Amino acid sequence: MKAYFQKRILSFKHPAGTSRGILLSKPSWYVYLYDPNRPYMKGIGECSIIPGLSIDDEEQIESRLYDICSEINRGTFNFEKPIYEFPALNFAIETALLDYQVKGTKLLFPSEFTEGTKGIAINALVWMGDMREMYRQVEQKIEKGFTCVKLKIGALDLDDELFLLSNLRKKYSSSDLEIRVDANGSFSYSKVHDVLNKLADLNIHSIEQPIFPTQISEMAELCSTTPIPIALDEELIGKYPLENKRKLLEIIKPQYIVLKPSLIGGFKEATDWINIASEFNIRWWVTSALESNIGLNAIAQWSFDLGSKMPQGLGTGSLFKQNVESPLEVRGQKLFYNPELNWNFEFVY
Repeated sequence: MKAYFQKRILSFKHPAGTSRGILLSKPSWYVYLYDPNRPYMKGIGECSIIPGLSIDDEEQIESRLYDICSEINRGTFNFEKPIYEFPALNFAIETALLDYQVKGTKLLFPSEFTEGTKGIAINALVWMGDMREMYRQVEQKIEKGFTCVKLKIGALDLDDELFLLSNLRKKYSSSDLEIRVDANGSFSYSKVHDVLNKLADLNIHSIEQPIFPTQISEMAELCSTTPIPIALDEELIGKYPLENKRKLLEIIKPQYIVLKPSLIGGFKEATDWINIASEFNIRWWVTSALESNIGLNAIAQWSFDLGSKMPQGLGTGSLFKQNVESPLEVRGQKLFYNPELNWNFEFVY
């Protein structure tokens, strides 16, 4: 087995507004594994980071990738040893190996999903912007058939955000439209109780990461008294080994956890979170983290295998100008894998 990598800068088709700022582009690195006797059959994995959120050190990723590829080329790399300090890189190696093992077909977890007969229910993602633009995004998503939307909150004026949510709820009941919100840790502990109460009045399904991570006792108190379900997101990043995961969930006891394989170290790490969550009756859903179609494909196939009926957060594959053409397509409120469509790697190989 041999290996090499390639960096890509993915530009957003439209500025992506988040509570951490506006994203115009983001980096990804594609990791390739191949047999030199059959170099056309390449396994590929994506190391996708979100600057300011991922714990992977962007300035050291390429150096670490160079070392890993050198070890793979010498036959000395240990694929069983997690790369804890670079979770996105660990995810890339894990998925590249899976693809290599299926001869580069990208069918990592064959199922009714990859056969094209079943889709995955997903939520629609609404990016931050002015209130009129956000409302327009929601209306567009509903027209396309979505019954679950997720809105970023916390960076704009709270009264404006609540006004937008109120208008949506007046038009669409909670049985017609499930509304999730993601705060990315933007609210202070002193103010967040009032926010939660106001969101509860609007029948909001859940809020992701209402306060900044690492405030363990404060988050535990919120989860024990909150009027709406709380989902941990950023709180899960960098929690190793297994016992640290269990301790976190045992203390906080959130209603949900959000699993982003690129941010938490891949499928094995995510599976550990699921198994521990089940011990405490904590529910979960899976979300992509601004990967291109390479990473999204792997996450979608794995997610389908889990059998969850909740809408998953897998609708980010069409955000970029430069993206690998893939069989993934959104129809209504579901993500499908269309076997009649081909992968096109011409611009990356």
